[in-house]
Amino acid sequence: MNADDVNDWNRKVIDEFRANEGKVGGPFAGAPMILVHHFGAKSGVERVSPMVYFPDGERLLIVASAAGSPKNPDWYHNLKANPEVPVEVGPDTFPVVVEELATAERAEKWAAITAAMPGFAEYQEKTSRQIPVLALTRA
Repeated sequence: MNADDVNDWNRKVIDEFRANEGKVGGPFAGAPMILVHHFGAKSGVERVSPMVYFPDGERLLIVASAAGSPKNPDWYHNLKANPEVPVEVGPDTFPVVVEELATAERAEKWAAITAAMPGFAEYQEKTSRQIPVLALTRA
């Protein structure tokens, strides 16, 4: 899928999310979804990425899988550069602070994530990079 196709697909997911208070169908039917706003590390341009999240106490966890691509997704680099961003969960929008999980905690959370959604383990098998897990904490 080229960048224009990905952008069109994301736009449809975002529109469906907003029209249905956070619920979407297709491959994400029933999955907890979040819209993460992020600002270009170089450009400063605001973008929005839909993704699955995993509740973790007071935090929400997201996975920078890029479907097993050899490179981290662009949004990962944007969040590392600008870690204070708004997110949308259901009908609510609120600010969060983003932190990448350290190795030991990532291993623990990764086991739970892949047990809940085995597709993430398949993505890890496709790439030599360790897929990052990021925690979003309400600011």
